[in-house]
Amino acid sequence: MATKKAAAKKASSKKTATKKSATKKSPAKKAAKKATKKTASKKSSTRKYSPSASKNVETEMREMKKGTLKSGRGGKKVTSRKQAIAIGLSEARKAGKKVPPPPEKG
Repeated sequence: MATKKAAAKKASSKKTATKKSATKKSPAKKAAKKATKKTASKKSSTRKYSPSASKNVETEMREMKKGTLKSGRGGKKVTSRKQAIAIGLSEARKAGKKVPPPPEKG
């Protein structure tokens, strides 16, 4: 039995030796990956919203400030700034302008 344990220790030491050599190579790979991630994370300067979509939001904000902006079928007067912006973006989406999709509820 003593010979089996000694053989097992030798085999495990060989495995760790191979693992160590593999870890020596991996830091170089990790450094290369990090360098590519930094350049890849940089976004291009494309617009999320089209200029005409912002015009829609502007008109809805003006209507809200005048007091003529109504919401939904009920026709209640809109007093919230956020709601006016949401209505403007919704109108822009319906018109097919470049606007990101609305956030998911949940």
